[in-house]
Amino acid sequence: MPKYESAIRNNVFFWTDKIKTVDILIGIPCYNCEESISYVIEQVANGLNKYFPEYKTAIFISDGGSLDDTRENAYAVEIPEKVARRVTIYRGLPGKGTSFRAVFELAIMLKAKAIGVFDADLRSITPEWVKFIIEPILDRSAGFVTPFYRRHKFDGTITNQIVYPMTRALYGVDVRQPIGGDFGFCPELAAFFVKEDVWETDVARFGIDIWMTTCAINEGFKVVQTYLGAKIHGAKDPASDLGPMFRQVVSTLFYLMDKYEHNWDRENPFKTIEVKNNVDEEPELEAVSVSMNDLREEFIEGFHNFRPLYDEILNSDNISRLDKIYESWNANGDEEFDAELWSKILYNFAYTYQQWQRNKRRLVDVLTPLYFGRTKSYCQQVMNMSSSEAEQVVLDQAAIFEKNKPYLLKRFDIRDN
Repeated sequence: MPKYESAIRNNVFFWTDKIKTVDILIGIPCYNCEESISYVIEQVANGLNKYFPEYKTAIFISDGGSLDDTRENAYAVEIPEKVARRVTIYRGLPGKGTSFRAVFELAIMLKAKAIGVFDADLRSITPEWVKFIIEPILDRSAGFVTPFYRRHKFDGTITNQIVYPMTRALYGVDVRQPIGGDFGFCPELAAFFVKEDVWETDVARFGIDIWMTTCAINEGFKVVQTYLGAKIHGAKDPASDLGPMFRQVVSTLFYLMDKYEHNWDRENPFKTIEVKNNVDEEPELEAVSVSMNDLREEFIEGFHNFRPLYDEILNSDNISRLDKIYESWNANGDEEFDAELWSKILYNFAYTYQQWQRNKRRLVDVLTPLYFGRTKSYCQQVMNMSSSEAEQVVLDQAAIFEKNKPYLLKRFDIRDN
């Protein structure tokens, strides 16, 4: 059980006693976002005021104890008077997931009919995003709404290289942004989220997005995607900034494989997911930088250090291919780390995670250099492509994961026999 029975502090209850109920609740998790929080709140408030004027609405800024002026700026920004606002520090394990837990609990208390969440570092959010995220929940055409963005080809490497192809192959659903950060969901799903005993795990941190999406898929809620245009936010260089996020997301992804094994331990037929508001356009995208040399060095150093452990996890064909890549890159060569090899490596790690009796976080750390290696090869492959051309590379990789799913199933069949 979590240390705290609720992520909501007592001072929020005075606010809930005052407003009683809302129809639409928007949660914004934040931590040290003083430069972007005002803009996000302004756009969300304008969206609520413009598109849902007949509904009672509120914005809940769920802060992780920011050390800058995030909370002050969140209160200072002018919004329409009819849109209620509350800024508070949540209670519990520090992380985005705990911030969301407070949103889930508040939604239930206020009897919200539709709930949305938006990241606090967005620079491309518009009032229309609120409309497109909330409408399918309000009209009951969906229980869970995921974003469908256009993103720069170097942005979202954890999504593109791991979470998207694995989710698509495991559960047979084509949700393009399983960890997009901007979601809509029904009160029944909020109630499900709250009662789950995960708030002392990686779900309380960056594991929350993939947890929400995977639960929605497997618990029978109708999932739709909604097109939001370009996502421009505080993107990070995969070689230097994504360590904790990588560990928490991948650990949660593998943990959920155990929880929902009954749903993926077969060859699921591929199911497309409706994209609402889809338009055929190529929005202008902000460039995302990536250090190819840093990715290469991270792979070389990590592979050298963890080589004995790879012998325990991977088969001889995988190891032989990785040895060739290591030798080539160590000599400044360009041997390709392709999607075929990458899919089998991830499947081997996913299998091993379920059996691993040692520190599972350590196991995910051992995967990290290989992620850097695959990301380098992907970035090299799409270097001179447009982002739309690079998108096809990501889709082709996902198809390879689907093709190789029997490889994963065979490993689990051997275990069970």
